[in-house]
Amino acid sequence: MGSIKEESLIPGLFKKEFSKIAAVLTRSFGIEHLGAAEDIASDTFIAALETWTYKGVPQNPTAWLYAVAKNKARNYLQREQTFNGKVTEDILHTSATIDEIEADWSTQHIADSQLQMLFAICHPVIPVEAQIGLSLRILCGFGIEEIANAFLTTKDVINKRLYRAKEKLRESKVVFEMPSPTEINERLNTVLTTLYLLFNEGYYSESREVIIREDLCLEAMTLTHLLLQDERTNLPPVHALLALMCLHASRFPARKNVNASLVLYEDQDESLWNKELISRGVYHLHQAATGNQLTRYHLEASIAYWHTIKEDTPEKWENILQLYNKLLRIEYSPIAALNRTYALAKANGKHEAIWEAEKLQLTTNQYYFTLLGELYGDVDNIKSIDCYNKALALASTQADKNAITQRLSRLGV
Repeated sequence: MGSIKEESLIPGLFKKEFSKIAAVLTRSFGIEHLGAAEDIASDTFIAALETWTYKGVPQNPTAWLYAVAKNKARNYLQREQTFNGKVTEDILHTSATIDEIEADWSTQHIADSQLQMLFAICHPVIPVEAQIGLSLRILCGFGIEEIANAFLTTKDVINKRLYRAKEKLRESKVVFEMPSPTEINERLNTVLTTLYLLFNEGYYSESREVIIREDLCLEAMTLTHLLLQDERTNLPPVHALLALMCLHASRFPARKNVNASLVLYEDQDESLWNKELISRGVYHLHQAATGNQLTRYHLEASIAYWHTIKEDTPEKWENILQLYNKLLRIEYSPIAALNRTYALAKANGKHEAIWEAEKLQLTTNQYYFTLLGELYGDVDNIKSIDCYNKALALASTQADKNAITQRLSRLGV
């Protein structure tokens, strides 16, 4: 038996293996039994917690989970046959399915199942927000509270939304397989949005008292790389998204200090940046340049690239400003507009940036006041302190509060 405590091991395994178990079982059962596959995956981890608490962690925890999932899946199928007196019409080829559950848990089968799952639950018969919510829950192992935070809503709303989505997939008899090339192009944007949201949840980590949840970022990068391994989805926007992720992730080691506090960009130690990830990001950015499609991921990855150049040159900030201008034209968002004002300050001066920022009136957003506090620094320190205090009142995590307090201390507060 292993010596690792189950309390620390199981959450990590859940994030890594829940989606694999749910995907393989759904591929065997059919999308109409997505709820059952999800329940079996959850029950497998409950069994792990109960068993490992008393018997210790097995030498190969992942193999143990797969074995238990297989047994629970067989029991589920046998109950269905017993209750119905025969193989039900909505469970296809039950005997073959049992054999498949027993034998095909190979790495390739799991990867194919995850990719098929990604597209199955991003089906146009359900609303986009439900597609994203299901993807975060089933493929990424998000808790309901985490999904609620991502959508800025309540757990009750998310539970109802996911239930309705699963019912709609079942009623519509959506087939669990890779869509046609035309459908892939139509549904890829939702898939990429889901992965983008997943990475952002880890990068900004607003739902937990930690600065970076690298496990979520890694999961997003893994699933994005999964798309690139299939020639049907090895496309420029996917490369652009992975470039964005790599370039952001390259600065993870420098974004927090020994006290687990956020380190501002201008204070980061460049020597801590991961040069290998920067190189990978640049590679995928070059791969994304093929074709004539320009997406938000291309532009955001290019902005992230310029942030891996620490020198504070006019060329750098003018390039970043122009990239933000293009981004806002193709897909406007208030946060992107807010971020643009920082580049505007660097390129054209603080007075112009303050005027542009205050037009946004994002008075319920802590980052709005944090940025204004930064912009008013050395222009009007009293106004700067007032903005930082407003940001502090709105801050939701201790990491954010620490960062704002750090800025206030620079002003002698």
